[in-house]
Amino acid sequence: MKLILALIPVTLTASLALAEPEKPNNPLADGTTWRDLKGDVVGEAAILDGSALFSVTAPYRANDAATVPVTIEQTDAAADPIESLKLVIDENPAPVAAEIRFGPAMAPLKFETRVRVNQYSNIRAIAETPRGIFMNGRFVKASGGCSAPATKDPVAALKDMGEMRLKLFDGKGDVQKARREAQIMIRHPNYSGLQRDQITQLFVSAKFITELVVKQGDELLFALDGGISISENPVFRFSYTDNGAPDFTVHAVDTDGNVFDRVLPKTPPA
Repeated sequence: MKLILALIPVTLTASLALAEPEKPNNPLADGTTWRDLKGDVVGEAAILDGSALFSVTAPYRANDAATVPVTIEQTDAAADPIESLKLVIDENPAPVAAEIRFGPAMAPLKFETRVRVNQYSNIRAIAETPRGIFMNGRFVKASGGCSAPATKDPVAALKDMGEMRLKLFDGKGDVQKARREAQIMIRHPNYSGLQRDQITQLFVSAKFITELVVKQGDELLFALDGGISISENPVFRFSYTDNGAPDFTVHAVDTDGNVFDRVLPKTPPA
């Protein structure tokens, strides 16, 4: 019995030594891929360190490679506003997940969406401001996100396509409150073209949202050009300064030319 008890601490120590250490801050990792991509993404423009301007939050090890949450938040509210953003996933088949323009009401920026990650990769946010281009990001361990099967069969997915939902996070929908937070979800399969039909095993043709414009009244909040890396049923959560308009207007276009226009009231009906 004494021998067994003596071995337990050794066994636990060995297991802990073999376990991979967690990296809660998971900074960008060195790699050659970005050097090959950089010219296509930003050309010859100089890129500055964005860590003092904004944070990027993404899990070190994703629970689901097809829906990896990414949040970009401006940490220096007094700095110049982020006017546009490129979201880049180095190792994805189409690395530029989205290009986004922001209206003045989005400053200081806090913006979240969900992306597909095809293999272990850096996720970069490249932000353009009046003072230049800044980059920050995170390294994420995930694989298979671009080819992961859709959660709905094609018939059900196409039936619901274009439905939208608005969620407000400040409780009572008080349109007089200046700074607010909202989430818009869009029903769309956002097929990547790399997924297989689970019955026929044939590839499902790409079908995804390429253009999205969100306004409050007539004022632009953000306009997004998207690709295959934005997740199924795209979700966008964001902070904004309320201008008193009673609703959001959302305009979306997909690769098949389908157009989805919706009006989402800020105050839900009684």
